[in-house]
Amino acid sequence: MPSTFQPRERVALAPFCTLGVGGPAHFFFEARDESGVVEALAWAQRRGVAFRVLGGGSNLVVADEGVEALVVRVAARGVEVREDGGAVEVTAAAGEVWDDLVRRAVEQGWAGLECLSGIPGLVGATPIQNVGAYGQDVSETVTSVRALDTTTSRVVTLTTADCGFTYRDSIFKSGEPDRYVVLAVTYRLRPGGAPAVRYAEVAASLERDGVAAPTLVQVREAVIAIRRSKSMVIEDGDPNRRSCGSFFTNPVVSAAHADQVAARAGDAAMPRWPLPGGAVKLAAGWLIERAGFRRGHRAGAVGLSTRHALAIVAYDGACARDIWAFARRLREAVRARFGITLVPEPVFWAPPA
Repeated sequence: MPSTFQPRERVALAPFCTLGVGGPAHFFFEARDESGVVEALAWAQRRGVAFRVLGGGSNLVVADEGVEALVVRVAARGVEVREDGGAVEVTAAAGEVWDDLVRRAVEQGWAGLECLSGIPGLVGATPIQNVGAYGQDVSETVTSVRALDTTTSRVVTLTTADCGFTYRDSIFKSGEPDRYVVLAVTYRLRPGGAPAVRYAEVAASLERDGVAAPTLVQVREAVIAIRRSKSMVIEDGDPNRRSCGSFFTNPVVSAAHADQVAARAGDAAMPRWPLPGGAVKLAAGWLIERAGFRRGHRAGAVGLSTRHALAIVAYDGACARDIWAFARRLREAVRARFGITLVPEPVFWAPPA
């Protein structure tokens, strides 16, 4: 590694996270290409320093004490496009802004990402979380992931099968967390393909607008409008903007368990979505509200979004400990009321004991 590699020290991480909380990184480096990530890993390993990767910060909560690690912000950019058997394969560097890529695909008429419009963050995060919304998941289009294997210090290419995608999960998140650093992702899209209108809320929005045969652009606009109505698009001036979006995943349970939850709620019309294999997905936000936490509920400097019960919002004066405590209250209330333990979506760095 060149001796010129020199990370910065005691860099505040809060400005890099959408929640705007958290302490500093002991060491910090912004990698603008793959070689920078490789150099950073080698530097950390030689010195016995923990190694962490930061993307767009839209799915991350950093402890108030900060992290004793080298934090590498992946900022590599670049998009390559190639045609393949009537499809288009788009390879984007991990540091590309996700919604910019979605916008480009939609404008080019490439179907496959349109319902994932308006989601904050960078390309590198999409396979980790198996990002999805309004009936689409990135696992439907991801064909390969280029990554740095921190156990061997080699750059490898993982296939879709290698990624172990499941609902909001992958090998990168829970299978072998921290092993791989995503460097680039390849998506296979359909030129001239029809948009995915699988979600009732999107279909209803299009119907209200009198759109019977929607284009990709119209579906993207509908999705962004819905997200904006829930403060799920990060915009200046929105009092709910300091959040990680959905703080918990929607729980997946058996059909029998879903019936028990509906009985406890006393509501046979409880929202639920059947899944392959007989499982049922429930609405975490609905459970939170029925457990006694309405939209806009405040607990000091944190609370629920006024527009979405699944988003925890940080206000002026908030710290990471406030967010941990509030999230625990929500989980405990839902567990006590319905016997379901909600699973957080964000990554937690150095949470307090």
